[in-house]
Amino acid sequence: MSAILAALVRCLSNPWLRWMLVGGVFEVIGTPLLFLLHGIWLMPLFGATALVAELTTLPRFFINDRYVFGHARPTWRRLWQYHVACGGGFVAWYCVTNVLPMFGVHYIIASLCGTACSVGLAVLSNFAWIWRRRSASDSQPSATVGLSLR
Repeated sequence: MSAILAALVRCLSNPWLRWMLVGGVFEVIGTPLLFLLHGIWLMPLFGATALVAELTTLPRFFINDRYVFGHARPTWRRLWQYHVACGGGFVAWYCVTNVLPMFGVHYIIASLCGTACSVGLAVLSNFAWIWRRRSASDSQPSATVGLSLR
């Protein structure tokens, strides 16, 4: 039993697996929320998808920043970068989620397909841009800040 627990702890120490876990949890939250807003409350699909995206973006940033990537405090820079990155993923998700129903695909299935399309973009932006490990030279200000405009 302790070997299983130790293996589980090792797996959950991997940022990639933590990131996937957080994303999965938010998919489990976002899909029923979309159903509630559009399927039950009859909010237009365009508005419901936009609202679901924003309601799940902010909490996911704070959880990723602390739990996945281990930062003690979030920064405005990472929050801004995360919103930009989510914007790209959102465009992919939003287009697929709203276009597929025009071809007869159920909106919940379309939302899941949109999620699948945006995951690759999210992986690249999260691991290679926002939370990439910076070298010492990346974190040092450059001596040549810019050109003089004389």
